[in-house]
Amino acid sequence: MPRSGADARKRLREAALELYRDRGFDATTTAQIAIRAGVTERTYFRHFADKREVLFDGEIELRDTLVSAIETAPPGESPLNVLTRAFTASVPLLVAGRCVAVARQSIIEVTPALQERAHAKTAALIESIAAALSARGMPGSSAALAARVGMVAFRRALADWDGASAAELERLIRLAVDEVRALD
Repeated sequence: MPRSGADARKRLREAALELYRDRGFDATTTAQIAIRAGVTERTYFRHFADKREVLFDGEIELRDTLVSAIETAPPGESPLNVLTRAFTASVPLLVAGRCVAVARQSIIEVTPALQERAHAKTAALIESIAAALSARGMPGSSAALAARVGMVAFRRALADWDGASAAELERLIRLAVDEVRALD
């Protein structure tokens, strides 16, 4: 019976995390990841463009969740409330992916090539948020500023989160956004 694509992706991600942690990012090849995951290197490249991308699996789902929450927010809601709604909508994804995120972050922290990719991914996410805010009628420069400030608050909440519960992460998101409001 053929294995599912989702199962192969998961095994590739887990294999990459193990190998990057044990051998380091630079010393690990896509062939080694594929072997550890029990698939061919060709299968690896069907799922991921390069050996960095395997660590950022889930980024599209996060972006889609954030953008959808922004698009479906009630008309007339303030930009900070819309962003709070979007970031809290992503909490189930973050809770489910917490173990992977922690392992991934420890690898990123010691690998410049991954730090660069992480910054690029964050910038792309901010652009998607800004575009969704603009589509709601917010002027482009204000939408870009709100997206950047919102992302800083979101990342602050994530950094403060101990991973214990979804409710705690939601509370930290609201707290970080309230801190932004208090700057006025």
